[in-house]
This record gives sequence, structure tokens and C-alpha cells, in this order.
Amino acid sequence: MRILKLTEETRKGLQENLLRRSPNSYKEYEERVDGIIGQIREKGDEALFSYTKQFDGAQVDSKNIRATREEIEEAYKLTDPKLVAVMEKSLKNIWSYHEKQKQYSWFDSRPDGVMLGQKVTALARVGVYVPGGKAAYPSSVLMNVIPAKVAGVEKIIMATPCNKEGKVNPATLVAADLAGVDEIYKAGGAQAIAALAFGTKSIPKVDKIVGPGNIYVALAKKAVFGHVSIDSIAGPSEILVLADGTANPRYAAADLLSQAEHDELASAILITDSEAFAEQVSTEIDKFTTELPRKGIIEKSLENYGYILVAENMDEAIGAANEIASEHLEILTADPYGTMMKIKNAGAIFLGEYSSEPLGDYFAGPNHVLPTNGTAKFFSPLGVDDFIKKSSIVSYSREALEPVYKDIVQFATSEQLTAHANSIKVRFETSKH
Repeated sequence: MRILKLTEETRKGLQENLLRRSPNSYKEYEERVDGIIGQIREKGDEALFSYTKQFDGAQVDSKNIRATREEIEEAYKLTDPKLVAVMEKSLKNIWSYHEKQKQYSWFDSRPDGVMLGQKVTALARVGVYVPGGKAAYPSSVLMNVIPAKVAGVEKIIMATPCNKEGKVNPATLVAADLAGVDEIYKAGGAQAIAALAFGTKSIPKVDKIVGPGNIYVALAKKAVFGHVSIDSIAGPSEILVLADGTANPRYAAADLLSQAEHDELASAILITDSEAFAEQVSTEIDKFTTELPRKGIIEKSLENYGYILVAENMDEAIGAANEIASEHLEILTADPYGTMMKIKNAGAIFLGEYSSEPLGDYFAGPNHVLPTNGTAKFFSPLGVDDFIKKSSIVSYSREALEPVYKDIVQFATSEQLTAHANSIKVRFETSKH
């Protein structure tokens, strides 16, 4: 794994390289995605069934596109009971964590007859996209669905690709059932996103779409934004390990590889103030890579987006970590809590040598749907807030409005909005001033 001295030039070069992985860099796919969305809007189910046959090789129609209770029961029989038990434990942790994020309506009244407040309402209908393809990710089902359930979303609709036989991955179905998904549809890709965004005869329109997917899914979510809300345009996975010379190089190497194995676009970065530690980690990475089944993917990922940066001191290392704003940030220093206090930008922060990133992926409770590609500077992890909306409440009595109505009239008049001013004045036409 390449080892570089941390300079302004190497940091900028690294960031520019990472940004090339953004879905915004794949404009050559946009025309195709727009075409799929247009067909779904125009032809609905007809186009949806046709694309499912074309891309997934499955023959679906209005009678079998929705997963049945029988299929879900069959999925339980096909899923390892030990995995089901682990998912149930994970679900409890995720639910408990997100329950603390709940917001409630509030109202504040004054003696003069003013009442101001905020009404919190859960979204009515949410669509959750779950990738199929070569791998299944039941953990993503739990992470996307549970905060919506905690928020009080009325109906949760899931779309996920099926295989050529029209079957959905059993673990995905079990996770959806455990989490409380209301309806599950066998549809994938940009066509599923379009169906959720605009509705077809078989799939109802939703208010918001969440969940990860390939480049076509990401670009489709971007294209339908505005017609519906979305969580984010997710990029490839990434990890940044911030470590000093006291850290265990074997742990750091293992943690870097936990993200590099995702795909060839995944990024794994170590920033340290110890050159000797950097060399040790690089050696451990070489050892692990030869033993791991996804060696080919790991090697490609590290070749393109793997870095070990050696800083002059830990303050310089922390500054670089804040600029990179990684999706996952592990802190392996002598004082991880002290280091964490200086971190401003990260999707999720893991403190200490026994808090490795997969703990967050599967079990601890915080959400693993996180901002990528530097967007942790202004975005947050998926949470209950993503599934609610807020309405402002304003109530004035005549007694409360009378002392201030001339101020409002003056403000409106200054903006030449005379109808605004009149809307206030008309209420005091008979008053003597």
C-alpha cells in the first residue's frame, strides 16, 4: 500500500482522486437512466415488467410482483436460524438508538394571546430500495427501515430485485419482515426508483426514497429528487483510520481492509504521525490480502484509492481527517476521546481498538447509512429526522396583533407588497389610531 508524506499537495491530490468516484462523475449513464424513468412515467407497469425481464431475466406481472406471506414464511425456513437470531438482536439495538432521536411537537403560549409552536408529523409513505445483485445486505434493510418505523411512518414499501426464478434473497425478506415493512415488490434498478417516485398500477407512489444501490439507482434517485424526497446520493464506501504509534498495526490493517473489500471503488486511508507504524500497517495489509477471498477486489481498491499518509504531528493528521470528511473514521490513539473532540467532519466515529467499523455496520445501533465523498461536512447519518416533517404553528389574538400591526405594514410596504400590508390593515379598519 502506498505510503506518502502528508503535504497540502498530497492531500488535495487524494481528495480530487476520491471525488472521481462520485455518481456526479458518471454523466454518460444519465441519458440511459432518464430514458428508463421516462418509460416508467409513460407506460407504468408495462415498462416496469419489461425492464425486469430485460435486466433481471425474471417474468413478473401484476399478480406476482409483490412478495406474498407464503414467500416470506418460506424465506424463514431458508435462512439460518442463528442469522435470524442475530438480526433480532441487532434490530433491538438499532431501535433503541434511534428512539432517542425522536422529536415531538411543541407549543409555547404567552399571556398576550400569542401561541407559537412546531407540529412534527411523520411521512405518510416511504420507499426503501434494497440492492440484490451478487450479494444481499439484510443489515441495510434494518438500517433503512427501523428509523422510519420509530418516526411513525404510516406505510413502508420495499423494492428489491429478484432472481430469474422470481425469488428474492431469503435473508432480505426475513430482515424486511422483522423490521416491519408493509409491502415488498420485486423490482430493481432505475426502473424501481421511478416506480416508487411516480407510482404504477402495481407499485404505489411514495413521499421519500431511501436506500443504497448501483450507479443507475444513484442517478435515478438524483433524477427524481423534487418529485419525491431522497436520503442522499450515496457514493462508494470509505474508511479513514487516524492512529498514532501506540496503535496495534494488525488491527488498523484489518480495519482498512474491511472497507476495501466492498468494491474496486472503495477507499481505505490511514493517517498517522509515525512512519514506523505506517510501515508496519503496510506489511500487515500485504499479509492479510493474500489470505482473504476477495483479494482481487481489495488489491484494485487499494491500488486506486488506498493511501497511508504520514503527518508531522497528530494535529496535522487531525486537520487532514477533517478536510477529507470520511464516511467512517476510526480513532486509534492513546487518547481517542481527546482526539475525537477535535474532529468536526465524519459520518460515524469509532473510538478505541475494540470499536472497529463492522461493529457499526451490523450491531451497535447507530445507522450505517452515512454521508460519503466529503459530504460529512454538511450531511448527517440517516436517522429519525429523515422520516418526519415539521410545520410551524402561529396563533395571534387581536390583542396581541394590535400593538405590532403597524410594524408589519411598514415592513410589507417597504418591499412593495401592498396586498400583504392590506391583509394586516384590514383587521383594524374601524380602530382609531
